[in-house]
Parts: sequence; C-alpha cells; structure tokens
Amino acid sequence: MIIAKARRTNAVFIWCTFCESMDPVSVLDYRYGTEPMRTVFRANSYLQYLLEVEATLAEVQEAKQIVPKGTSKNIREGIKLVKRERVEEIEAEINHDVMAVVKALEEQSGDSGKWIHFGATSYDIVDTARALQHKDALELLEKAINSLIKSMAKLAKSHKKTVMLGRTHGQWATPITFGLKISVFIAELIRHRDRLEEIKPRILTGKFLGAVGSGAAMAPNTLEVQSIICKKLGLNEPLATTQILGRDRIAEVIAWGSNLATSLEKFTLEVRNLQRSDIGEVAEAFNKEKQVGSSTMAQKKNPIASENIGGLSRIIRSMLYTSYENNLQWHERDLANSSSERIILPQFYILLEYIIIKSNNVFSNLYVNKERMAENMSRAGGLPMAEAFVIVLGKTDLGRQDAHELIRKISMDAESNKMTFNEAISSNSIVKEYLAKDLIQKTLQPENYIGHSEEIIDKVLDSL
Repeated sequence: MIIAKARRTNAVFIWCTFCESMDPVSVLDYRYGTEPMRTVFRANSYLQYLLEVEATLAEVQEAKQIVPKGTSKNIREGIKLVKRERVEEIEAEINHDVMAVVKALEEQSGDSGKWIHFGATSYDIVDTARALQHKDALELLEKAINSLIKSMAKLAKSHKKTVMLGRTHGQWATPITFGLKISVFIAELIRHRDRLEEIKPRILTGKFLGAVGSGAAMAPNTLEVQSIICKKLGLNEPLATTQILGRDRIAEVIAWGSNLATSLEKFTLEVRNLQRSDIGEVAEAFNKEKQVGSSTMAQKKNPIASENIGGLSRIIRSMLYTSYENNLQWHERDLANSSSERIILPQFYILLEYIIIKSNNVFSNLYVNKERMAENMSRAGGLPMAEAFVIVLGKTDLGRQDAHELIRKISMDAESNKMTFNEAISSNSIVKEYLAKDLIQKTLQPENYIGHSEEIIDKVLDSL
C-alpha cells in the first residue's frame, strides 16, 4: 500500500480519532466500515496517491531525459511537505483540484517545481491514482472474502452429517445436511473470488496518454513513459483511451461487487428464514447478558446483523446504475463522472468490505440447533421421504410412473385422513406387496437419503 497502513482489526465497529474530532454527516465515518478501508479513501490518502503518481512521472521523465537531472529527487522530497490544507486553499482560489495539487507540490520542490506534471493531463494523474486506490481496496476485500470462506469451511466440516430438511418453494422437500447448504455458499464465494482475479487486470490500469488519448504531449516517448510508470506502480497499461480510462472498468468492478453483495444477502436471508420462531434451526449470536432485541418486546432475539447486511447490499446494487451512466461521455470526455465517482467509490468499497466482515461474524458465531432440525424433520411425519419411495418402488416391477402416482395418492390421502406419511406408507397394501417391512423402515430414515452430500462437501473443501 502507498498510504500508511492503518491498524488492522477484525472488529466491525471502530470509533476512530478522526470521528471524535468532528460531528459526522455520513454513517461511513463511524457506523459502517473498518478503519483500514476508510483510510484508503480518506482525503489525505487520496492526496498521497496523486502525489505518488506525480513523483513517479517525474522519475521516469528524468530517466528518459525529458526533464533535467535532479528534478525527480527534489519532487520526491517535496511530496513529504505538501499539506492537504494548502491544497484546499489553492483550489479555493483557482477552482481546479489537480492543478491545486501541482501548485502545492511546486511550492515545496524548489526550481524543480516547474517541471511537475510536464506533458500530463489531469486524468493521467487521477485515473492512475484511482487505480492505486483500487489496488489497495481490492486487497482488503480479497482478504475479507478469504476469511469468510475459511469460517464457512469450518462450519461445513463440522456439520457434514447434520441432517435437516431441505426446502423448495418454502415447503418441505427432501433431506440434506447443513454442511451441504453451507458448501453451496462456499462454492458461490469461490466463483466471486475467481471473478475478481479475472477483472483485476482491467481495473488495475493506469494511463498517460494525455488530453485526448493521442499521447502527443510527450511524443515520441509517451508510450514508453506510460509503460515504465505503470510497471513501477504495479499497474497495467491501457490498449487505447480517450482523456480518461473507459468507465466500463469501474462499472465492471461495481457489477462484480453488486453480485457478491447479492450473494451475501442471499446467505444471510437463509439465516433469517431458518431463525424464524416456527423453524428455529439456526440463530445469530446473541449476548443474553446485555443485548436488547426489542425496545418493547423484551423476549425478542432478532437477526439484526443479517437484516443489516440485506439493507446495505441493496445500497451497493443501487450504485451500479450510476456506474453505467458514467460510461457515457461527450467525445473524448466530459466531467459528469467525476462528482459521482467521488461518492460511489468510497461508499462501494467501504460498505462491501463491511458486509463481508459482518457476514463472517454471522457465520463464525452461528448457533446451529441440531435438535430442532431433528424435531422439524420428525414433525414432517415422513413426507420428505416421498421421493425416496418413488425411487425404491420405481426399481420394482411397478415402474417409476406408477410409483410416483401411488406415492402422490398416499401423501394426499394421509393429509385428508389426518395421518402421517409414515403411517400411511407403512400400512399401504400395494407398498407392502412390493417392499419388505425392513426396507420400508430403512427408506423412512432421512439419514439414508442424503446422497453424495458428504462427498460434495469434501470436494468443495478440497478445492480451497
């Protein structure tokens, strides 16, 4: 990271010194986010990214004899002395953010100051600085994703054999294991991690092709200068640009993050549903000594973390529209993207990391009620085993289609006669004609109909 690394912590809520010195407007300053990610997007950090790009430009230009010898050393020393307050003073006078940085750096660089920003346009600096910002932010996201996968893997391994009701359309379906459910989540996170690796080369791209993308200002050295600068900064080169990098890149990373956020909402929505009072198979961690669930209903233990994740996920997805609109530019560029990116990029990264970490907190501390899972399975009265009987009977002379119709009638008649499926299937004369009593009882056991669940879990865990 170019910026000074902030103290890393797994805590979601961090009240920083910065927040204590102000009356915050945005909840990103104190409620949502971690300090390391906030630090990436603080004003002082962004200034350091800009200054680093200007200094690197000067170093490469000096090596290529575009600017005088000794220039880059003075500029490199000068960036240590630039203060954000001074930059803001200058910007208030000239009404140009990047030139304010240039002038503030010029003041601290002596005679070398006149060579700062030589041959560059504002967005050579801004887009390259933003790429460095993306780089540090994505590093934090990737770390959070890996930590979440690790927590889920532990949960899946612990519950490989924990049988529970599978549900489709909100109805009892067939048995699964809780470990299989979590393994499906892990496989989805792996795909998101893979997608991130695929898009990194496109989002981590700098540019130094000037005002309209022709590179005329530093010709005939422009392409070589661009290549060296990007390599020094650990970035990729663009194939072609206008004055700015195409905003399809930013739209792509926000689309990726929106997809990930949707998955996190889906995972925690499952927690919310399974925590319903009438199901009660899992629950978020709850501090019984101190935590308050409701201001009026004192007994409540609500899945507030999962609900919070769902709400913030929707905010993240809403940014996708703006990112697509920003790709629309007049000719070789206009300024419409600039203001909105100042808002959506910090919000996107801060909120996305926050809900990944919060999802990790949910799953690493999840209470899994095995007894309730068994009770709910028992309460189903054998109905989740209907498919198993279709398969077993289908292998006899009865055949699959007739077996399906028979089991359908038995299940419907059981409901009408206020019987359990277990009772109805065990007493049915046709079933007893084709199946021995011990096979009927074996088929009624949920643990005998989980298929390759354990094998699939192992396959997922082995892929990590």
